[in-house]
Amino acid sequence: MFDVITVGSNTLDVFVDTEAPEIKKKGEKLITYPVGSKVLIKDTHFSTGGGGTNTAVSFSRAGLKTGYIGKVGTGDFSRLVLDMLEKENVAFLGATGSKANGYSVILESKNDNRTILTHKGENNNLGFNEINKKKLKTKWFYFSSMMGRSFNAQKRMASYASKNGIKIGYNPSSYQTSKGLKHLKPILAKTEVLVLNSEEAGMLVKKEPLKGLREAGPRIVCITKGKEKVTLYNGEHKYTLTPHNVKAKERTGAGDAFASTLIAGLIKGEGVEKSMQLGLANAESVIMDYGATENLLSWKELKKRVKKKPAKIVKEAY
Repeated sequence: MFDVITVGSNTLDVFVDTEAPEIKKKGEKLITYPVGSKVLIKDTHFSTGGGGTNTAVSFSRAGLKTGYIGKVGTGDFSRLVLDMLEKENVAFLGATGSKANGYSVILESKNDNRTILTHKGENNNLGFNEINKKKLKTKWFYFSSMMGRSFNAQKRMASYASKNGIKIGYNPSSYQTSKGLKHLKPILAKTEVLVLNSEEAGMLVKKEPLKGLREAGPRIVCITKGKEKVTLYNGEHKYTLTPHNVKAKERTGAGDAFASTLIAGLIKGEGVEKSMQLGLANAESVIMDYGATENLLSWKELKKRVKKKPAKIVKEAY
């Protein structure tokens, strides 16, 4: 019996720091590169990534028995992903396709902002029929962003979870939230904990997103906002968490770290406030270095960090 099985993407991430300048155009920040010239790279870093595998590593390091479902491709990149999962004590329960593996290039700017170029590879091609149902013995599913055929597989897994007493944690992306509430309703209606950022929440519900999203099904709704405050609503109370003032080196993976650790805390019976603190501690650790999994902490390290430097949290009736 697994404690949690994550269902999401896997990639090889390449971080490229060119110290490219930023410009503002029509209120939007853009990273700029000259056309027709060679751009020197200051630094590169290679790491595995993807919401499904990032969170699987996080859950495993938290001491939970963890499985991962996704679709890897062919070649060396998929081998790197599978080797990493084995090293992190995560069971691979997914499928292998004939196309290339997922791949992302993260372009860094002078001001520590980033643009991500991503090739989905086999990530959107997971069919529900490719999943071995006999291996779906778990207390929780954790769904990260998937599209196409893979999103349809997640919808069927949500129905499976509902019939088999499995709880769902869900962290959709802007790709999915941009399609509206109706698109996500088959999963949201069966979700225990929903975590998303303020931009994504605003795409689904315009007014009072905490309450509006909870009405769509999730028992707990948590909304993050980058360096700003995190809010959570469980139907009785609203919790507001203020992050520490931390200088980030690279923010990729912070959302995965927070969401997975928040849910790990709830699985372990830590309660809402402590689970939010633990999630923040892991997210703040991840942004101190390149890569979404390099700085993920063990459960012992997380508890030690929260005890030493707890963040401010306010609980109020809502």
